[in-house]
Amino acid sequence: MARIGESDAARLDDAARAGWLYYVAGNTQDEIARKLGVSRQTAQRLVSLAMSERLIKVRLDHPIARCMELSAALRQRYDLFFCEVSPTDPASTSSTLGIAQLAAAEMERWLRRPDPIVIGVGTGRTMRAVADQMPSMQCPQHKLVALVGTGKADGSASFYDVIIRLSDTVRAPHHPMPLPVYTRTLEERELLTSLPSTRSLLTLAEQADVSFVGIGSIGEGSALLKDGFITEEENDALRKAGAVGEITAWSFDSQGRLIQGHLNERCASAPLRQPAKRPMIGVAMGLPRRAAIRAALTGRLVTGLITDEATAEHLLRR
Repeated sequence: MARIGESDAARLDDAARAGWLYYVAGNTQDEIARKLGVSRQTAQRLVSLAMSERLIKVRLDHPIARCMELSAALRQRYDLFFCEVSPTDPASTSSTLGIAQLAAAEMERWLRRPDPIVIGVGTGRTMRAVADQMPSMQCPQHKLVALVGTGKADGSASFYDVIIRLSDTVRAPHHPMPLPVYTRTLEERELLTSLPSTRSLLTLAEQADVSFVGIGSIGEGSALLKDGFITEEENDALRKAGAVGEITAWSFDSQGRLIQGHLNERCASAPLRQPAKRPMIGVAMGLPRRAAIRAALTGRLVTGLITDEATAEHLLRR
């Protein structure tokens, strides 16, 4: 078994070297083959292995003109302090393609600051994809604080816990939220949020210099429903109450107004301010989320946006 492990490690070393030569140094596959002393076919396989094993993370540095035009138009239309737009792949069904890389690049810029800052972090599939795109860093001067818990009423947890993964990558102190997304009763929420440890965490979240959050939809494709945080009946009740989207489990209507009552009474996440008092960057794209993104922008629930071309064009239509 040891020999197999050593062989695999050596192959990954070769793949990483081939990936660096191709994506960073700009070598052709023929040049890589010559430098590594392998065939062109082997060089091609090593480059592919570097990508499939996530040994290399590629970011698009060239500012595509159309994306820049769309981001400028969105900033003006919705009075955003920050906006980035990634290209759209019409054939892809991914809900994070491109935007996770842009969000990771922006988060990295904040983490490169020498003075201590606090970064608020949402959870879910999109934010997990962002964490997966982050480079290894050493950021002991900063703090990461979770804006939402990952627990369910039955005691189980979400697959998409983000803050621990992110903290491990960037080596920054992290403050997870040890609470369920929704409590079983209003009284339980008041009890849990009154604990000194919880109050300290919520105070830190209020002090975040910038926050990164996903924007989810309410409906058939609701992540809250698919991941078991709410029931079909609760989902239907939210829709009947006018909910179109959610941020850190706080549901809101088409004008970006927080839904009164319903699940918001039992939401144990950090308060979602309206309008946002500090930089709050929403990261979202895709047809199912368009109504939610537009509502979040309209209601000033987010002050920054990272999305794709197709979604940006939709948001700019009257």
